[in-house]
Amino acid sequence: MGHAYRWLLPHPLLTLLLAAVWILLQNEFSSGMFVFGLILGVLIPKLTAQFWPDRPVQFNPARMISYMLVVMWDIMVANVQVAWIVLTRPNSKLRPAWIVVPLDLRQPEAITILAGTITLTPGTVSADLSSEGHSLLVHALDAPDPDAIRDEIKHRYERRLKEIFA
Repeated sequence: MGHAYRWLLPHPLLTLLLAAVWILLQNEFSSGMFVFGLILGVLIPKLTAQFWPDRPVQFNPARMISYMLVVMWDIMVANVQVAWIVLTRPNSKLRPAWIVVPLDLRQPEAITILAGTITLTPGTVSADLSSEGHSLLVHALDAPDPDAIRDEIKHRYERRLKEIFA
């Protein structure tokens, strides 16, 4: 049974995500669109499964949901902070910085999520990953204390991702 299940749904979470995205992209909900979204959600992972040989063995979806809530909150807060900086501070008073964030993460999926999280959060952008994947180069729009930003990235995001992919 387990083997047949993996054959039909090689990436069950991706299947659900693809189906949900398809349904959300439609202007109106119908049973036909729901079924078509499920068909896409099954076919796309099935057809691309050969390109995913090293997918994570351990993954905690419940912790991922809490991580996504933290990230969404941080994006909203950072939007207000960046808007305030842009509206009230002249460019000459900004303290941009390049920050090297050493990584404890080793799973490519977790590192990709971390880099994406940093880039999605206004005011910061992931610029480069070291060739061995042990550090991430981040640019911050305004960083009076670059070490504090590095520590916040490690504590707020990387720590949670280590728990998700543990």
